[in-house]
Amino acid sequence: MAEKNFFEPKQSLNIKGKLIDLSSPKVMGILNVTPDSFYSSSRTKSIDEALTKAAQFLNEGATFIDVGGYSSRPGAKDIAMNEEIDRLVPVVESLAKAFPDAVISIDTFRAKVAEETILAGAHIINDIAAGDMDEQMFETVAKLQVPYMIMHMQGNPQNMQQNPFYDNVLLDVIDYLAKKVAALKALHIHDVIIDPGFGFGKTIEHNYELLKQMEAFKIFKLPILAGFSRKGMIYKTLGTSAAEALNGTSVLNTIALQKGAGILRVHDVKEAVECVKLVGMLG
Repeated sequence: MAEKNFFEPKQSLNIKGKLIDLSSPKVMGILNVTPDSFYSSSRTKSIDEALTKAAQFLNEGATFIDVGGYSSRPGAKDIAMNEEIDRLVPVVESLAKAFPDAVISIDTFRAKVAEETILAGAHIINDIAAGDMDEQMFETVAKLQVPYMIMHMQGNPQNMQQNPFYDNVLLDVIDYLAKKVAALKALHIHDVIIDPGFGFGKTIEHNYELLKQMEAFKIFKLPILAGFSRKGMIYKTLGTSAAEALNGTSVLNTIALQKGAGILRVHDVKEAVECVKLVGMLG
């Protein structure tokens, strides 16, 4: 039995004793409580708006709601930690009260923000910096004992798209994530999700090379999150805009599912759920 568990990919997350089955891919809806997220339609300006959007996501089939209070778009403005906490905690408390069965993820790279929002009712930490922007993050997650999503990013949101360079983008990203996973396992953090970081410190060519070889990330035997939703790798390639990138997002989500994605992080839940159902018909 031990050998079977070692070689089989991890297909569940423990959310405060409740197991989330990832043997069938799940969808994560993006709920931004920021004034400057790159896709304007994803922004919410009040708790009531956040609750309305969350209800829509859940009705459309989302398993996770990912709440962000710090825009990570290229060149985004840096904000103080207290401002991020003030944006997030009231929303998390309201979501947890209104939707007690919903799984709430927090998009933050700050350990203090992670701790405050988990105490407010969130369940998962989604860290675009995989601990690189706050040396206390790994220890905080270990203390909180919550699932942890780690993403690869070259640089930070303010400079990540200034001439990103790799010797070999796939091998460099895998090497980075391997070191992070080893460090997390040493701290007994077992529910880890990996994210290749599409659009974060990568050229359009880098992004498509990672997607082309996405099966390689199965080596970790961990859930893989794919986040393409309305990003520049779609609309810049097509010569359109984020507002016109839903069809392209569905195309890339479909490819990612076929290559092993277990979670799709999206602005448009209904369409992503449809991708999951249709690809699932292939067996």
